[in-house]
Amino acid sequence: MAGTHSNTVEILARLGYGARGVVYGLVGGLALLAAIGSGGQTGGSRSALQTLLSQPFGKIWLGVVALGLFGFCTWRVVEALTDADRRGSDMKGWAIRGAHLVSGVIYAGLAISALSLVLGKGSSGGEDQAAQDWTAWLMSKPFGLWVVGLIGIAIAATGLGFIWKAWKGDVAQRLSLPSDKHDWIVSLGRMGFAARGIVFVMIGGFVILAALHHSSSEVQGLGGALKALQQQPYGWVLLALTAIGLFAFGLFGLVQARYRHIDAPDLDDAKAAVTQIAR
Repeated sequence: MAGTHSNTVEILARLGYGARGVVYGLVGGLALLAAIGSGGQTGGSRSALQTLLSQPFGKIWLGVVALGLFGFCTWRVVEALTDADRRGSDMKGWAIRGAHLVSGVIYAGLAISALSLVLGKGSSGGEDQAAQDWTAWLMSKPFGLWVVGLIGIAIAATGLGFIWKAWKGDVAQRLSLPSDKHDWIVSLGRMGFAARGIVFVMIGGFVILAALHHSSSEVQGLGGALKALQQQPYGWVLLALTAIGLFAFGLFGLVQARYRHIDAPDLDDAKAAVTQIAR
């Protein structure tokens, strides 16, 4: 296991938390500008990355973010397969580790999207369209509607878990924080988890409706959830509050990159553990 110095997996994990924080910060910041009528957009992660590309030195920044997202994918997979965070092997532990494995796959896709944009090969379709395409493919399979419905329930349940964590949970549980920074970082984390929970519940609801109505077009990603908020009565207020929360979660990601406790195996140990599980 990791000693007193950082190993490769830990470095990748810290880069990953930082990159995830940048993405959420961009999404939240752009959505807040849209809410107050100062430009911006209610897009998802891929839209935020496209916006970053258009900035000075955009390709360089986006390349760094892509590297960080690949690092986060690596950490999530290692964390899930080796139980680096000591989640345990009971039902709850396996559920969390399974969710982290899925998270790793999702962030691998986002990293590939970022790299494609750097190379000038980005697709025109956003993440909402990608989600609808995957849903349509799943629905065409035997028991596909049931699978889609269960996925929607799992996403919504994850969102409720985030909301509970924002309300009652210890958001600083795995952080080694200086005492003078503890209170405001905890507040930042609570705001972030609350906003993230809201959009996850909405995304899960869209997926459930798609299964009930046999219509993949009802599926929406992060950008679709933000647009749905904006279209409600007093939508600009709802969007602004959620955007501030997502921006807060982005800042919290930077805090995690600096202060999170990461007891990561070194790369050789991680490869050996993954190989053993594969067998």
